[in-house]
Amino acid sequence: MTNIVICGANGKMGKTVYNCVCQRDDCKVIAGIDIFTEQYADFPIVDVPSKLPVKPDVIIDFSNPASLDALLEYCLSTGTPVVVAATGYSDEQISKIKAAANQIPVFFTFNMSLGINLLVQLAKKAADVLGEHFDIEIVEKHHNQKIDAPSGTAIMLANAINETLDNSHHYVYDRHSQRKKRDKNEIGMHAIRGGTIVGEHDVIFAGHDEVITLSHSASSKSVFAEGSVNAALYIAGKNPGLYDMANLVK
Repeated sequence: MTNIVICGANGKMGKTVYNCVCQRDDCKVIAGIDIFTEQYADFPIVDVPSKLPVKPDVIIDFSNPASLDALLEYCLSTGTPVVVAATGYSDEQISKIKAAANQIPVFFTFNMSLGINLLVQLAKKAADVLGEHFDIEIVEKHHNQKIDAPSGTAIMLANAINETLDNSHHYVYDRHSQRKKRDKNEIGMHAIRGGTIVGEHDVIFAGHDEVITLSHSASSKSVFAEGSVNAALYIAGKNPGLYDMANLVK
């Protein structure tokens, strides 16, 4: 039995993770971390990691980038593996996450969906075949409560494509102020916010007289929760290192 702590326990994703764990018999939630400490299940919720009543086997983090320092400090001091599943981190924070992996197991990806990670691999293959002759655009759609834009997943897709193209492209997030033709080495990034859209991502390869679109749509937050729990069980007891979905699906 793997003992899990949910960081961001009172958020929508935190509660979805809890509901996911409740349907399994190989793990359980023993505590939560959230600035709002209202209890809704049979486990305590504390406002900071240092107040956790017992050390877990692993922490799943679906909180806020502002919580990262305190979370990493606890995990590093106790040797606790962590699944970092929140988005909106700065480059500096991503560097801290990767540095922590030198001492503890860290599972870090911009998207916990197995389908999205397959989309990344398909986009890389398409870029390898089409990249020199096709314009590349990424469109992401999310609910009207999402704060960061473009999404971490869109950035993950763009980075994977750009690495395939020897990092020869640059990202363009806003064209309304640019009165010029599209640059051949652009990857366009477009964010749409509205309603209750869980998450949709399109990678568009536009060539001469033909367009290829790779798409993924999530209809429920549970796909991300399921992925994070699978990741938590995967890294519990692992050696220090940086893990991602590619490790999980091997």
